[in-house]
Amino acid sequence: MSSFVVALDVGGTSMKGGLVGRSGEIILTDRRVTPRDKGPAVVVGAIRSFIDELAVACGGTPAGVGLAVPGLVTADAALYSANIGWRDVPAADFVPLDVPVMLGHDVRTGGLAESVLGAGRELSDFLFLPIGTGIAGAVILKGEPYGGTAGWGGEIGHIPVFPNGETCACGQIGCLETYASASAVGRRYSARIAATPATSGTPTSLATPASSAPLVSSATPASVASSAPLAVPVTAEQVAALTASGDPVAREVWDDAVEALSLALATYTLLLDPSAIVLGGGLAESGRLLSDPLAERLQSRLTFREAPPLRSAVLGVRAGMLGAALLGWRAAGVPDAGATWPLDVLKSPRVA
Repeated sequence: MSSFVVALDVGGTSMKGGLVGRSGEIILTDRRVTPRDKGPAVVVGAIRSFIDELAVACGGTPAGVGLAVPGLVTADAALYSANIGWRDVPAADFVPLDVPVMLGHDVRTGGLAESVLGAGRELSDFLFLPIGTGIAGAVILKGEPYGGTAGWGGEIGHIPVFPNGETCACGQIGCLETYASASAVGRRYSARIAATPATSGTPTSLATPASSAPLVSSATPASVASSAPLAVPVTAEQVAALTASGDPVAREVWDDAVEALSLALATYTLLLDPSAIVLGGGLAESGRLLSDPLAERLQSRLTFREAPPLRSAVLGVRAGMLGAALLGWRAAGVPDAGATWPLDVLKSPRVA
């Protein structure tokens, strides 16, 4: 058997790939743009080319290939992705080599990596909740991601938390994702500022914050520090920094996000009783600015029991790629891949 697998994490914007050895060592990593604007067939071709380039870089044939892809997916096929547009693509179509291949849902594959290698390493049941452009969860049961009957399990971002709230892109009303995703936090802050009558000087809500939240840049771009209409949308990172500095509008938007998350997580906790909730994604990088009020609000909703602890994901942007590596080794016939891998994977070459 070859000593490495090809691992690829396919996102709507970029693809993060690497070669991972049998002992968990990351031999190399690389990144490519996902050409989704050119259609699903071109994306499939780009994935094939990327896999081939990675294999050639190591001068051999991999033992297997693991792919983390968005949308509805089984181990053998990418059934549907709204972001990329493909339908019913067999796993073998992604791979130009005659080697075993296994597919996984992108978020559940990241959850698998956190379960085997990261923040959930000693836990059997937990929720992996990456909060990024959107919100999706990975339900980890007995150490394995659970996708449900048809693969839709974990869509916590579309739990309606405010029945009379805003319309979500999915068509439902008041979804968690509409209030607490990184894109929603930035969008909702921008909308409130745009609706605020102009006043003399620079509005407090648009001023450069005096201090910043943990892991959040304290610098606010010049396009934000102005009383004129916003030239570009404000990011969630900027809203976090403004919240930390005491900006009232930012605090309202942030509070809405925390409230929405506490409602959804209380429901999840009462149904599945997880041993922990592992927070990842860009919004979670605000650290205690998010985790402290969320833990307090969640506990206040669970009056008769203890809330599960909140943990920070530790694998970051490489979770999907490392999870894909686990799938690649499983495809190659190594079912317990990762069980003895050292946590030094975090010190391996960075995925740009």
